Amino acid sequence: MGLPEFLAIAMVVALCGLLLAGYPVALTLGGLALLFALAGHGLGVMDLALLGALPQRVFGVMANEVLIAIPLFVFMGVMLERSGLAEDLLETMGRLFGGRAGGLAVAVVLVGVLLAAAKGIVGATVVTMGLIVLPTMLRHGYDPRLAAGTVAATATLAQIFPPATVLILLGDQISNAFIASQLAKGSFSPLPVTVSDLFAGAILPAAGLVLLYLMFIVLVAVLWPKSSPPIPPDPASPRGGAFVRRLIEALLAPLALILIVLGSILGGVATPTESASVGAVGAIILAARRFSVRTFPAEVLTPVLHRTAHITSMIFVILIGATLFSLVFRGLGGDDMVHRALSDLPGGTGGAVLAVMIAMFLLGFVMDAFEIIFVVVPIVAPPLLAMPGVDPVWLGVMMALNLQTSYLHPPLGPTLFYLRGVAPKEITTGHIYVGVIPFVVIQFAALLVLWFAPGLATELPRALYGG
Repeated sequence: MGLPEFLAIAMVVALCGLLLAGYPVALTLGGLALLFALAGHGLGVMDLALLGALPQRVFGVMANEVLIAIPLFVFMGVMLERSGLAEDLLETMGRLFGGRAGGLAVAVVLVGVLLAAAKGIVGATVVTMGLIVLPTMLRHGYDPRLAAGTVAATATLAQIFPPATVLILLGDQISNAFIASQLAKGSFSPLPVTVSDLFAGAILPAAGLVLLYLMFIVLVAVLWPKSSPPIPPDPASPRGGAFVRRLIEALLAPLALILIVLGSILGGVATPTESASVGAVGAIILAARRFSVRTFPAEVLTPVLHRTAHITSMIFVILIGATLFSLVFRGLGGDDMVHRALSDLPGGTGGAVLAVMIAMFLLGFVMDAFEIIFVVVPIVAPPLLAMPGVDPVWLGVMMALNLQTSYLHPPLGPTLFYLRGVAPKEITTGHIYVGVIPFVVIQFAALLVLWFAPGLATELPRALYGG
């Protein structure tokens, strides 16, 4: 190993150490990159002129039309959160399914799917569901472990269900990596891989995951009915035609908005950015129904804009820091080192993909999904996609599902900490950790199925877009 490669490895190790110590992500990425660039220049193994490419790269990031969808989808999710969507959905769906053992947990999963599709950000979904759902489940006698596990697992669906923010960013990075891998192989006109491809590829695995969650909840309700008792009927709740109208009002509008957004993307009618703008406008309309025209800007629009700006700024500042980090890593020869390491692993292509998946899973304990996508994927994806038999859509969906599992896995899964911060005092950390274990097993099973049945991720994009 030469000095440049040693510096590249030391830079990655230092990054993990500083993130564990709690230093700000974006500043750590940029600061470390500059420090090691200066060290490499002082030792004569890197030319600082390489950093001249940074402004153009940053401009390319900001001019990327796909990434414009990020603030729009974030705005849509935050606006729907402020509109009281979750409360209405949970109350109505809980009454629909709650008359049977496990019915409330089934309603939580179904509501979680809609919230995941609407919000697209795990942290926001965990907090919303933890505040609203957990007290309700405990009040109706649910086992704290089952309640905590159901909420945590369902909230992480925001990582894999389109139009998840993670899928948008991952799709953009996979697209760039695929083009780079094909150019390196001498193919100068490769078929493009788009965010729409990744959205389509994630639908069947995500739906299968939801089905496995529901099957587990039903099995628990059958074997241990006391852990998930039925909800007693509420005399004050609407019945008959009034309940049907309430169900339609609570379910139809958000479901229609989500179907319009996803349908326009998958059908090729609109780009993700155009669909995101439709979703943002639709979310404003849904929220405006609850407030007067006079109070709407002050009570809803202003805090939503502040929250959207905060989340979007965080994502793009991390992206800029990661761009500088990747640039210096490549300047030190790190990309060639990774390519050689993956090529020399036993097991060929399968061994290389497995090694990357394990590394990403472990990094998920210390790094956010955005950081992994911006830092790790640009380094490992090009050599993987240059190997025979690796489909870019399958690889992207595998990475997304893997990151989702890492988010949920004890003891350091970020979802567990989000939930611990908002859970009622009756739910302990032990309840959360034990409660998520069956769902983590389900996640691993889903990854295994997708490994051996890649068509689950590739057939729908091929049917929709060809190729």
